[in-house]
Amino acid sequence: MRILHVLDHSIPLHSGYTFRTLAILREQRRLGWETFHLTSPKHAGPAVDAQARQETVDGWHFHRTPPAEGGVARTGLPGVTEMALMRQTERRLAEVAAAVRPQLLHAHSPVLNALPALRVGKRLGIPVVYEVRAFWEDAAVDHGTTSEGSLRYRMTRRLETHALHHARHVFTICEGLRIDIAARGIAADKITVIPNAVDIAAFEPGGQPDEALKARLGLAGATVVGFIGSFYAYEGLDLLLQALPAMLQRQPALRLLLVGGGPQEAALKAQAEQLGVAAQVVFTGRVPHDQVQRYYDLIDVLAYPRHSMRLTELVTPLKPLEAMAQGRLLVASDVGGHKELIHHGETGWLFQAGSAPALADAVTALLAQRERWPGLRRAGREFVERQRNWAASVARYKPVFERLAGA
Repeated sequence: MRILHVLDHSIPLHSGYTFRTLAILREQRRLGWETFHLTSPKHAGPAVDAQARQETVDGWHFHRTPPAEGGVARTGLPGVTEMALMRQTERRLAEVAAAVRPQLLHAHSPVLNALPALRVGKRLGIPVVYEVRAFWEDAAVDHGTTSEGSLRYRMTRRLETHALHHARHVFTICEGLRIDIAARGIAADKITVIPNAVDIAAFEPGGQPDEALKARLGLAGATVVGFIGSFYAYEGLDLLLQALPAMLQRQPALRLLLVGGGPQEAALKAQAEQLGVAAQVVFTGRVPHDQVQRYYDLIDVLAYPRHSMRLTELVTPLKPLEAMAQGRLLVASDVGGHKELIHHGETGWLFQAGSAPALADAVTALLAQRERWPGLRRAGREFVERQRNWAASVARYKPVFERLAGA
């Protein structure tokens, strides 16, 4: 079977999106399928220009959609920029599809990829499936480019619903999104959940901390609460800082380690200064992917304090699963995306979303109950081994793809 994937972006960029993509591609190839890969004009990389229309990264070959010459003009009119991006994607997708002759087009979020895929699929007679990882309108609200109820939000939601109705099948990553998709009038038998998972072989239970690295970061002798990832507003790192003074009152040797970067980094550093806890917070900046494990090994308790909003209530993240695969201790807000993954008191510790006192209480309680740590670590690892491995998740594509490709 020959499948052409239409993607927002890919490696060498590192994100939850690119890691999920690679896992899906690996497992689809293990099923004996041929996969081809096209990224949208939104993929930013040094090789993407009008001449370099293809790129091989770590053995994976990608067809690229170069950005428009001079860039896409930004206007205040809703949809103008997006229409230009979709036209570019459609033109490039038509070229690649004619060259590789796929049996299926597999479009991944956002809807800016799905709509061009539907147009090309109709023109060439190729079935199109659409995989929803998050709704574009909800991500736009968090990034501050629109607001719920605005013209842009309503228009985006209509486009999303249009794509869902016209795709031959809809895949999504979790129950929260499945329920929302069904509520838009999509038949239950047209929706399949491909849950977020982990490659068990890639994760081993946490190793010993690198004492030299710990000392260099000023963490020697400290109890370390940490977060590793992108600093987006929805991640709730502002709440984690807000809870830190209360944690320090009870655990003076506690330190907060924030590994990564992103749009909120400057605001978080300013907040730490305002709260008078800057000396107890270590910002490392982004670290090379092959070094991330060393930083995980420094952390006693991982914190995932996501704020409650449509995005976090509906979408399950990858990070807690990766933490459980490593046998890590974790606390997380009780948003819907976390509750779908974490069983309180069994595989992790949940606290009331948006409450700094509840977050401080959860961390303090977990640190005080060391006798429960081995059981929590073991249960988290067993959960991902049993239910959240990529082989089991990707096998769910098989009956749908075989039916559509056969037709």
